[in-house]
Amino acid sequence: MIRLGIVDFDTSHAVEFTKRLNHIDIAEDQWVEGAKVVAGVPGKSQISPEVIPKNVELMKKYGVPLFDDPAELYDKIDAVLIESVDGSVHLDRALPFLERGMPTYVDKPFACSLAHAREMVRVAEMKHLPLMSSSSLRYAPEVVAAKGGKGPTGAVVGVATYGPSPTHPRNPGLFHYGIHPTEMLFTLMGPGCRRVTCLSEPGAEVSVGQWADGRISSIRGIRAGAAAYGFTLFGEKGVATSGVGTQYIYRELLKQIVTMFETRQLPIDLRETLEIVAFIEGAKKSADSGGAAVELKV
Repeated sequence: MIRLGIVDFDTSHAVEFTKRLNHIDIAEDQWVEGAKVVAGVPGKSQISPEVIPKNVELMKKYGVPLFDDPAELYDKIDAVLIESVDGSVHLDRALPFLERGMPTYVDKPFACSLAHAREMVRVAEMKHLPLMSSSSLRYAPEVVAAKGGKGPTGAVVGVATYGPSPTHPRNPGLFHYGIHPTEMLFTLMGPGCRRVTCLSEPGAEVSVGQWADGRISSIRGIRAGAAAYGFTLFGEKGVATSGVGTQYIYRELLKQIVTMFETRQLPIDLRETLEIVAFIEGAKKSADSGGAAVELKV
């Protein structure tokens, strides 16, 4: 059984992941085997500090020992989950664990700058460590079924994803909730985006990516009106639109995380993770310049 530590409680993921891993306060069909949360550090937050006390009480109820300093976890755990909702602190939170040789999962967004993302990847590769970051929407059943052109529409020619995309200054642009439709886009298209343009208004943001092989795809970040997750897939054999359900996405993500910790094999190429960060950073730069195209350099 892999012993896991959770750092930062300013997101529901700290509690929801613990429920599924520790088999407590949740239906059995949501359970994930192979790992258990054995320690946590509630931390502080500049985005949602009001969430922390509620999550602390629940984690205490679940019997998880809590500590003030992440360093207190080093000799108590085998791997760590960095759960800060604030992507701009992820380098600071993850680096001490990576430098000590600790397998690490960093929740979305991986980082809010390509420089921070590159540094985490550099240390992980230098230490030969498993490192992963992902939105849970990557593993939604509808997305998995369509990945790689496996669905009835055939080989993927293009994709249009959509999802809620509220913003926060510390997670600018698509780094906040827009990371979800962005991850869906890259899951369905694969890596290889070389250029992005973005138009942003208070009610919506639309980012268009141009892939090196000539394909074009887009993301609509919804900020006004009805919001839901979904995608339209343009394939060689047909066009299909699908909503995306969220009932089992945490379970499916956790399965991937635990398997990575067990096998030390990466479920997502870190080059793709870096490309996602570069895409979002480039989209923000494009939006700020009125929609000018930005070349991506991972």
